[in-house]
This record gives sequence, structure tokens and C-alpha cells, in this order.
Amino acid sequence: MPAPWQICCDKKSRTKNGKAEMDHMAEATEKMQMKKEITLLNGVSLIVGNMIGSGIFVSPRGVLMYSASYGLSLLIWALGSLTFINCVNVKWGTRVQDVFTYAKVMALILVISVGLYKIGKGETENLRAPFEGSATNPGMIALALYSALFSYSGWDTLNYVTEEMQNPERNLPLSIAISMPIVAIIYLLTNIAYYVVLDMSDLLTSDAVAVTFGNETLSHAKWIIPIAVAMSCYSGLNSSIIAASRLFYVGAREGHLPVSLSLIHIKCFTPVPALLFNGLMTLLYLLVEDVFLLINYYCFNYWLFVGLSIAGLIYLRYTQPHRPRPIKLSLFFPIVYCLCSLFLVLVPLYSDTINSLIGVGIALSGIPAYYLGVYLPVEKRPKCLQWLSATTTKYFQMLFYCALSDLDIDVEPTAAKSK
Repeated sequence: MPAPWQICCDKKSRTKNGKAEMDHMAEATEKMQMKKEITLLNGVSLIVGNMIGSGIFVSPRGVLMYSASYGLSLLIWALGSLTFINCVNVKWGTRVQDVFTYAKVMALILVISVGLYKIGKGETENLRAPFEGSATNPGMIALALYSALFSYSGWDTLNYVTEEMQNPERNLPLSIAISMPIVAIIYLLTNIAYYVVLDMSDLLTSDAVAVTFGNETLSHAKWIIPIAVAMSCYSGLNSSIIAASRLFYVGAREGHLPVSLSLIHIKCFTPVPALLFNGLMTLLYLLVEDVFLLINYYCFNYWLFVGLSIAGLIYLRYTQPHRPRPIKLSLFFPIVYCLCSLFLVLVPLYSDTINSLIGVGIALSGIPAYYLGVYLPVEKRPKCLQWLSATTTKYFQMLFYCALSDLDIDVEPTAAKSK
């Protein structure tokens, strides 16, 4: 029985002799590279869609807190369908992203409109003393920022798919410049709408703030909010699948992950093994029952490694000042970013020590894998790992109809000149 991603391709392209014939076909056709199918509009939708996920509908409770089910089965079905769509065709994935991004932005505009209507009627009791009882503990403020910044996570989505963007030198910064103000304004107005309608006790006891908001204000139309939350989660999940799978794909291509994850479909040009691996990892994350605990684990490691990445950018600007940089900003921005990341990493170590140490443990768990799979020369690596890598790569090629990808032809000459 053929795999689903084989059905999407021309029947004439199917092989009969396994890996050797697939490799021959890959060499005979166009270069094995991810195709540049992501436009400026797709880029904006990816960023907005990933940032506006479940966070704005759930995490306001977390911000205020610190300053086997039907649902699980449906989530697994959604994960499976989106993974399949992105395995078959990149364009299908971006079209799904566009549609659901428009839908959830419209839902948030509805929430904002209700809030503005209430303000227009003078119902502003909850905002008359907005700073009364504010937390002054830096640790609590840092944890509140974790929940708030979780809602903004996804701003870096487009960085992972630059290879597939049309005219990235223009469209990447432009997509970010368009998306960030849109999301910031929507989030600010949405939270104002929440605070106008719901008092602090309602917010702190609500598992899904947007649903409670809809129950209080929309009467017979309250069903709109749960549907909007579902669509928002679906869109955010789709965008995350697109971005995270590319992270695994490029990491494998650079030698930091098993080679089998760097394979792409020889006709659809999608990273099928990386997409399926991402789906498996997502299912493992579902084992954590407390979403706010997961946010704290995720955010600690996220800000730690993003801060280190930006510090590396500053280091390279000083050590390799003449290296070609198609997209370049003033050093002021990465320096400020590093300082903010440092605050978000160090302060929770004091105020939320246990969870922070668990986050450190999760990060350190990668050291043995890095030592055995990356640091050691190939000839010194354990024979069992070499055999496992070669075997999985061979069978992944045959099972998923994939081949190793080629590097971007424009990258190699540039890299050679800079040495």
C-alpha cells in the first residue's frame, strides 16, 4: 500500500527498484531543494498566525496569576491532519495558514468591539484603579512576563523558513514590520476588553478567559468564541509545524541531528521525516497536564537559548565585521534584547527555583547527545550509532520517498568569498 505522500505525486514518477532508482531520479530532475513558495502575505500570516495562537485566549489568567478526553483525541486528529497537509505540499500549508489567520483576527476584532462598546457605555469600573495592588517582586513580574511573552511566541517563525521565501531580503523584514504592530495592537485592545468585562476573580478562576468573556457578553452568539479558540489553536499549530519542522531539517543538514531528518520528498519537496518527527515530539509534550508549568519550562529554555543566539550575533559582528549581511540592524537592538533575555533567565532562578532547575536539566540533557553525535569525529562515534543512522536514513528514503537535499547554490560562493 503506497504512503499518502506518494499518492500526491505523478504516478509516472514512482519507482520499482527502491533507493537506487529514487536517487537516480533525484539527480535527473531539478535540484533537491526546498522551493521558494512563501510570499510576503504568507509570511505575515505565518508570523501573525503563530503569535496569535492559544495564548491570547488562555494566558491572561497566567499573567494575572503571577502579576483521557474528547479534547485530546481532537487535538491528535488536528495534529495529524496538519502534519499530512505540510508533508504533501508547502503551498497547501500556507493557504490553510492564511484562511485561519484571517478568521481568528476577525474573532479578536469582535472581542475588541464588545470591549469598546462597554467602554462607550461607561462601564469602566475595573479600570478606575488599574495599578492598585500591583506586584513589586521582580521574580513575580518575570513569571508574569513568561505568560505574556508566551502569547507573543512565534515572532521568529519566518526565520526558520527563509530558504523558502521569495525575495527574503525584502520580504523577511517587511513581514516582521507589518506583523508585530498588528499583533501588539490586537493584544493590547483584547486585554482591555477582557478587563472591562471581567473582574479579577473571574479572570483568575477562568481556564479560558475568552470563553468566559463570550459567556458574559455574547448571549446567544457565545458559541462563536469556542470556535474562534479552536481555529486559533489550529492556525497556531499549523504555523508551528511549518517552522519547527524546518528547524529539525536544517539542524540535521548541518550535522546536529540524525541525517534522516534532512531528507525531503523527491517530488513534493517537503521535509517529510522532519515533519513526522515534529509530530511525535508534540505528542510527547501533551503528557504534561499543567499548561502553565509547560509554559514556564518552555520559556526558561527558550529565552536562555535565544539570548545565547543573539549574543553570538553580537560576537560575530565584532569578530567578522566584513562578512556579507543582506539584513543588518544597529547593535542597539541585539544588546537590549540580550539584557532582557538575561533578566528573564536569571530572575526566575531565584523566584521559581525548582521549575527553573528542571528547565536547566532539560537543557543539559542534550550534552551527551551532542558529544556522541556531533562533537566526536565520525570514526570515533559508537558503531551502534553509526549503524542506526545509516539504517534509518536508508529505510526513510524508501519508506517516505525522499532523498538528501542540496544546499542553496547561492550560499556556497558567498561563504567561500567570506573565508
